[in-house]
Amino acid sequence: MKYHCLKNMEKHKEHKPYQCSECLKCFTQKGSLVKHMKVHTGDKPYQCSECLKCFSQKGNLVKHMKVHTGDKPYQCSECLKCFSQKDHLVTHVKVHTGDKPYECSECLKCFSKKGYLLTHMKVHTGDKPYQCSECMKCFSQKGSLVTHMRVHTGDKQYQCSECLKCFSQKGNLVTHMKLHTGDKPYECSQCLKCFSQKGTLVKHMKVHTGDKPYQCSQCLKCFSQKGNLVKHMKVHAEDKLYQCSECLKCFTDKSNLVTHMRVHTGDKPYQCSECVKCFSVKCSLVKHMKVHTGDKPYQCSECLKCFSQKYILVTHMKVHTGDKPYQCSQCLKCFSQKGNLVKHMKVHAEDKLY
Repeated sequence: MKYHCLKNMEKHKEHKPYQCSECLKCFTQKGSLVKHMKVHTGDKPYQCSECLKCFSQKGNLVKHMKVHTGDKPYQCSECLKCFSQKDHLVTHVKVHTGDKPYECSECLKCFSKKGYLLTHMKVHTGDKPYQCSECMKCFSQKGSLVTHMRVHTGDKQYQCSECLKCFSQKGNLVTHMKLHTGDKPYECSQCLKCFSQKGTLVKHMKVHTGDKPYQCSQCLKCFSQKGNLVKHMKVHAEDKLYQCSECLKCFTDKSNLVTHMRVHTGDKPYQCSECVKCFSVKCSLVKHMKVHTGDKPYQCSECLKCFSQKYILVTHMKVHTGDKPYQCSQCLKCFSQKGNLVKHMKVHAEDKLY
């Protein structure tokens, strides 16, 4: 009797009388077809009360709400990492089992989910369907576009508990925290210098190899890092769209213009909570706070003297190296610091008065 019952259930499973007129997918129940049709109509009647994101099915909204509540009931038995959804745990477990059945036909890299493979394939096809409406930059993934948009909106929701610096991405905050913990697990095999990030080590290795793959199309100068090439290109760029209405100085970035305008307005929105001193840029406040905390992370390798800022250490090192790059044009006397040269020049200026 049980056998016949199971066989009958298999027939029901195979029988899917309800077909979608758009993509021809079939369903066993009419309700499932109705839910599926929302994919094509774009109907999303279920809205999250926290972030206003909308969903086509109530079940997806329920799953999403765990992002805000922090509820992660599914735990990995190997590394004890927790997840809000069961399917995320199932995918994660494959990291430990090594199960990656989906292989890229181009580079043979393997993935645990078909979706990951499809996303990866865009690297080879160059497909970037998601475009930023502000700067027209294109991305292969929607998530990358959403993250990028924070550059324009200024949204930085991840804050460092140590120095109060804010970040638009959680990963950047995690990386930044290593500055405070001093964790540098990546060591250069050539000079034994250590780094907090693997990518920084990879970039550093080019110092030893001499590899400079990024070339300027204007003056043919080469760079080891793409970011340095991008900065350099601004030297040649005549297109400076953002102009100061006061002194007519031009800038390639809107954010630089906004910061510059404070020179004219005298606006100093960043205030120290200890001595009430104000600053025009946030980084100046962060540096200033070290005066109150006594934090001096930069140490001289010669005399072990410590400094709160890196540039002060660099200036101090000239005491040991004897480097004096700043020369007086009047008497040819040399100085290790530009400020000392400026002070010295006043001696000549006073002599001319008499």
